[in-house]
Amino acid sequence: MQTDVNQILREGVERTDEALERLLPPVTQAPASIHGAMRHSVFAGGKRLRPVLAMEAARTMRTAHGGAGLPEGIEDLGAAIEMLHTYSLIHDDLPALDNDDLRRGKPTCHVAFGEAIAILAGDALQTQAYVTLAKLKCAAERAVKIVGQIAEATGTVEGMIGGQVLDLEGEHTRPTAESVAAIHRAKTGALIRVSIVAGGVYAGADAEDTRRLTEFGTKAGLAFQIVDDVLDMTQDSEHLGKTAGKDVASDKATWPAVFGIEQSKKDAARLIAEAFAALEAYGGAAEGLKAVARYLVERTH
Repeated sequence: MQTDVNQILREGVERTDEALERLLPPVTQAPASIHGAMRHSVFAGGKRLRPVLAMEAARTMRTAHGGAGLPEGIEDLGAAIEMLHTYSLIHDDLPALDNDDLRRGKPTCHVAFGEAIAILAGDALQTQAYVTLAKLKCAAERAVKIVGQIAEATGTVEGMIGGQVLDLEGEHTRPTAESVAAIHRAKTGALIRVSIVAGGVYAGADAEDTRRLTEFGTKAGLAFQIVDDVLDMTQDSEHLGKTAGKDVASDKATWPAVFGIEQSKKDAARLIAEAFAALEAYGGAAEGLKAVARYLVERTH
């Protein structure tokens, strides 16, 4: 039976949004300005790909080891990851970084609420993410492991913040294959990879499972960003939901800048095929996870 990726995505969005609604302070809670800013960005219409990947990795582990369905509370892990992702977008859009005024088809946080509140909203989402992670409904040793993995993946060494620094420092320089791979692996790939690994750990992944999920997530994360680079050059702003052509305008180090658009598409397809090979041991149990990864490289926005 063919896996319905659209159903997986819909259910993942619903679960994640319900958890976010429950976990984030309401706009009626003082100070209202920052809670409004947090919610403005979190509920701006994101695809929730990272939470969905976490859920499908958990489902793969449960199925592969004789269980079924999703473990209780996995949506809270997904919500925490989405908070971290949104915090990174708020800060990435700031004038001091990528200076963008459109995100997910809506005004960016600093445009809607001012730079000061936007900076604090990003900080607050990061803090709330770790409040959520501290209360995960899995075994304590798994929760501690997940917190460490996510902290490293969002940090400066091979993590999201370090990748952002490399991206900034790479502007207006001649990109190389090595420099672009390092930026993508850290800035975008690290959070995608850890979403998959953390979802697996939540559901009881052992050391070998974690190794396989790490390989899968590393390759899928790089493929995702390569496709993002291509879309930035081939789609308009209305279709993307963010300002198109920003990479070229900012002279960013991107995959197409080094390899060209057609080779970039081939590289993304090759990476997904290699990612799938890492999951061969799980057979049909990994079909949902593979379907979402396939969507990452076939999407048009």
